[in-house]
This record gives sequence, C-alpha cells and structure tokens, in this order.
Amino acid sequence: MNGRGRRPTNGPDRERLSPCVCSTLRMVSRAVTQLYDDVLRPSGLRVTQFSILAAIARLGEANLRQLEHMLAIDQTTLTRSLNLLERARVIERVPHPDGRVKAMTLTSKGRGALEAARPLWARAQDKVLRELGTTAWADAQRRLAHLLRVAVEKRRPIRGRSRGQPSPARRGRALAAR
Repeated sequence: MNGRGRRPTNGPDRERLSPCVCSTLRMVSRAVTQLYDDVLRPSGLRVTQFSILAAIARLGEANLRQLEHMLAIDQTTLTRSLNLLERARVIERVPHPDGRVKAMTLTSKGRGALEAARPLWARAQDKVLRELGTTAWADAQRRLAHLLRVAVEKRRPIRGRSRGQPSPARRGRALAAR
C-alpha cells in the first residue's frame, strides 16, 4: 500500500496487463463487472441489467437508439438483454408514435428491482472508490471519456469509403514505404 491507502501500480498486477489497450481494458472491465455482479447478486440483477434499468428509469421511456448511445452497447447485445428483461417482466414495450421504434419503460416490478439493487450497487461503488480514490477515479473518467470519443470517431466510416479501405494518406504512406 502507498501512503494514501492504495496499492502501488507496479508489481504483479501491473505485470498482468497487456501493452494492448483493448486487451487491458477488457480484462479490467471483466474483473470490475464480476465485482459488481457479486455484490448485486442478492437483487437478482447483473450490473449490465442494472445499468439498462437505471438508464430507462432516468429517461422515463427509452428506445433502442437512445440506450445504444447512452450505454455504448451494440444493438445485438442490447436486444438480447432487453428480451431477457422483458421476459422477467421488469420492462415492457410501450406504443411509440413511430411504429418502427421499440420503446421500453420499467414495470412496477422493474422499479422495485432497481430500488432493491441501488443500495447494493452503492456498496460496490464505494468499495471500488475507497480502493482507487475519488481523485484517481475523476482522472480516469476524464481519460476514459477521451478514449471513448476517439474510439467512436474512429469507428465512423468516412463518406465515399468503406471501413476496410485505407485512407488516401495511408495508401500514400504504404506506397512510399515500399
């Protein structure tokens, strides 16, 4: 432990991390998800389900696009999770003026499940923040927000070019390197 009650960032945990940003983020994400899932277990919700229910509760009513954007989750994974939540009767589909839009809202069972899970989520959150520190978390959030913006921007295809096609600048650099 360092002087602030936190573990140093070197040592065996640091050695487990990959130089690959994606691999490291996925490993850390899996570990943190497991921690939250363990704490949330008595509520019957997983942290992914909790996040979806909390997002719907914040919006009052949400459609797929809103949730995809808000949670940065792909449509296939989100649809699968929403179907499970609908089968569990914690969310329900509601009419939307545009019939093509799939809108959802919490049921009374869903509101109850979310309320039961909130103190458990707060316990997991407090546990992580105690170990990490609120200042370190604020810095990490700022950096992760930037990484999210970069990743989202890089995924957007440029007009007139498919994703698999290199940019003219890249093609030029590749030709010059030959």
